[in-house]
Amino acid sequence: MKPKKTERRSQEELFRSRLEQMIDLRHSLCQLADRINWESFIQEFGALYVEEMGRPGLPIRLMVGLHYLKHLYGESDESVVVKYLENPYWQYFCGNEYFEHGLPCNPTSLVKWRQRVKREGIEKLFQESIQVAQRSGHLKEKEIQRVNVDTTVQEKAISFPTDARLYQKAR
Repeated sequence: MKPKKTERRSQEELFRSRLEQMIDLRHSLCQLADRINWESFIQEFGALYVEEMGRPGLPIRLMVGLHYLKHLYGESDESVVVKYLENPYWQYFCGNEYFEHGLPCNPTSLVKWRQRVKREGIEKLFQESIQVAQRSGHLKEKEIQRVNVDTTVQEKAISFPTDARLYQKAR
């Protein structure tokens, strides 16, 4: 089922902390969140949800944001969900308006979402990150015309200390 639109209830959120008041909006994650075209992801991945069947999906911006943070900081599915809970910058990046005190989703939801968007969806995330870097001037066209590949890391023919052939030589 498609993710539900969040309704704003001003009475319930009267005493909650707004993220814009808690964080420095000049932080690199805040600037990156403002430069990413989130609507393109909603249009692209919204077609992968069926209309009236199953449990409502999680917000697409949340799932895309968690995957960006996961790859940006080298986290696992479990750790990115836990660190999201602790970090208001991560919550702002994922589109929250108010600070949340609960986990955004189960870590297995990230796995299921990756299976839903497949390889092409993850490549779309990578393409958008390159486009953001180009739009902001951090990456020039000249820098992506040629790719350098480091081939110095290769397997070595080194035996493990408990290898049977080493015992045979020693004997």
